[in-house]
Amino acid sequence: MSKGVAITGMGIISAIGNNVAENYQSLIEGKKGISRISKIDTIHKDDIMVGEIAFTNDALEKKLGLSADNNYSRTALLGVLAAKEAVENAGISDISAYKTGVISATSVGGMDMTERYYYDYLTDPETQKYIEGHHAGDSTQKIAEQLGINESLVTTISTACSSAANAIMLGARLIKSGQLDRVIVGGTDCLSKFTINGFKTLMILSDTYNTPFDENRKGLNLGEASAFLVLESDAVVKAENKTVLAYVKGYGNANDAFHQTASSDHGDGATLAMEQALKVADLKPEAIDYINAHGTATGNNDLSEGRAILRVFGDNHVPDFSSTKAYTGHTLAAAGAIEAVFSILALQNDVIYPNLNFKTQMKEFHITPQLTLKKKPLQIILSNSLGFGGNCSTVIFSKEQ
Repeated sequence: MSKGVAITGMGIISAIGNNVAENYQSLIEGKKGISRISKIDTIHKDDIMVGEIAFTNDALEKKLGLSADNNYSRTALLGVLAAKEAVENAGISDISAYKTGVISATSVGGMDMTERYYYDYLTDPETQKYIEGHHAGDSTQKIAEQLGINESLVTTISTACSSAANAIMLGARLIKSGQLDRVIVGGTDCLSKFTINGFKTLMILSDTYNTPFDENRKGLNLGEASAFLVLESDAVVKAENKTVLAYVKGYGNANDAFHQTASSDHGDGATLAMEQALKVADLKPEAIDYINAHGTATGNNDLSEGRAILRVFGDNHVPDFSSTKAYTGHTLAAAGAIEAVFSILALQNDVIYPNLNFKTQMKEFHITPQLTLKKKPLQIILSNSLGFGGNCSTVIFSKEQ
């Protein structure tokens, strides 16, 4: 049984950087990764803005040294790249030295390849391998294979936008219960016509830069990204004399079962998730120094999350908060892991990121996100990931165990 859950490595690729260092530099410089669509041939390419990663699939394949006949989806390519950076960052030379698992989150899976080869599937045998990579678990299997994890727990979580936060949560619980010594946790999602069309039908995509918690917010920018963390037990940290980046202090998951795609107007699910995370961490609300908000810039989410924050922290005790989705776009299943990396970087550097693009206070409540880069001693950060179907998750990160 492990008392603490240490984070010893992390890796990331997003629209604002190809690794952890580049992402942090963009965060502190206020550099947005939002642009018009350039890599997907969609009828909506002039209607919306997204967070695209600069690398083409060919470039990613070359970086990973894959053969030309591989059947990696873009989701898998991004996932492998970020997971490998996390393992390298953790200084792991022998992945099988301890009981090690992989928990990866995705929503779109191999849809990008399915879209490309769907109509050739029955007539061209060569294309069938791409359709075989459609299912959500395929990218997880490829990540595990690339890391050399073949005889341990390898599983996939797909709970919409809370997926990667739930992967972190499950990994932490497996370490605390002694079932695993080390878990690589995170999420990966690429842009696809499927997600663009789906969100377009919901009428929640913005044709300009997204503006979290702004009265005049128009909707979200979809993004693609991948991020992974290495979680390790006390025993591994001690035996290997590991440098600890941060700790997973608490976590909570709740479902308000309010609507298929909308959150409760009063933030019931988010409230329950935050309260449960605080309970697991054995913390009072006043211990939180910064909230990394889900903040999608949709009318429903920002109102719901804002009300939940007020319910948990009280009208006059809300800590500094901001959303980083104006930087990267909403990266769906990867969002919880992306923002976990951002939260850990905030802890390490005692900095709160600005809530970009904000202009007008929401009329429903008086709380305002942090609007400029702020230096402040940080010990504990709470990060929200609120998903479709009311699936809401909160993870708390701390400097100390």
